[in-house]
Amino acid sequence: MSRDKSAEKERPSWAPPVLRGVRMEAALRMLELDVRRRLDGLLQGNHLGLVPGPGTEPGEARTYQPGDDVRRMDWAVTARTTVPHIRETVADRELETWVAIDLSPSLDFGTAVCEKRDLAIAATAAVAHLTRGGGNRIGAAVSTGAENIRIPARGGLAHARGMIRKIAEMPRAEEGTRGDLAALLEQLRRPPRRRGLIVVISDFLGGMEWQRPLRALSARHDIVAVEIVDPRDVDLPEVGTVVLADPETGRQREVTASALLRKEFNAAAAEHRAEVAAGLRRAGAGHLVLRTDSDWIADTVRFVVARKRRWSGGVA
Repeated sequence: MSRDKSAEKERPSWAPPVLRGVRMEAALRMLELDVRRRLDGLLQGNHLGLVPGPGTEPGEARTYQPGDDVRRMDWAVTARTTVPHIRETVADRELETWVAIDLSPSLDFGTAVCEKRDLAIAATAAVAHLTRGGGNRIGAAVSTGAENIRIPARGGLAHARGMIRKIAEMPRAEEGTRGDLAALLEQLRRPPRRRGLIVVISDFLGGMEWQRPLRALSARHDIVAVEIVDPRDVDLPEVGTVVLADPETGRQREVTASALLRKEFNAAAAEHRAEVAAGLRRAGAGHLVLRTDSDWIADTVRFVVARKRRWSGGVA
């Protein structure tokens, strides 16, 4: 058996397909089938989209539950009853979703079953599946650091397929190209758009300049952030002497992975991820973490179900 076929056989069934090379078209078809089959099966046919309840039309008031969005507080009912209430909203009949996808060089990396780039594109396919239908539209803003593209929001399966293919076929930026997530988010602020859903897909490595434009977007839109993580982003194993490289600056450094260095690396990575999570909370964003060594569709389903429970007043 050839090495390629052996490696393919060893990949777990939940791993996203490798979206590059001569098999790109077959991999895209496989990704679509896998997303539709597993999401439809795991969601048991229920409509559990990424925005399951809120919209712009006022609905019924209900008692506040821990975890509810305080921006939906109904102060008139709260004052009248002396019990905190929030105002439910009726979902819009048509949803416009924009996906901001960071494909900078730091995502051209992976030490588990796939690269972070493959997982980011797979997450885009899942978003398209969870939000399509009923007149909904989806568009995308994509950046590799060297190139930016904008795909207008339209409806229909053909558009979703074409959008995912165009994103998957984007050329990779050269090593040393720095990504700019803040600038990517700014693209979605102007011109102002009707209220909808913004999904941000990135590994959120580097600076935290993206917080300001994300908070600005959250004033008008529902926000979901998908953080793409590889095990080596958060844990430096005992590998002896190793060359550490920053793909977005091109800098390299040879180090010995001593116990002290591994401890400091792991602590710094944990601190950065906690800072990212706090920044997303301050923006009111839902936070989905997808790892290259975990079943990403199962993780997505757990996130969607927990999100629906919070909107409906249940306990996640």
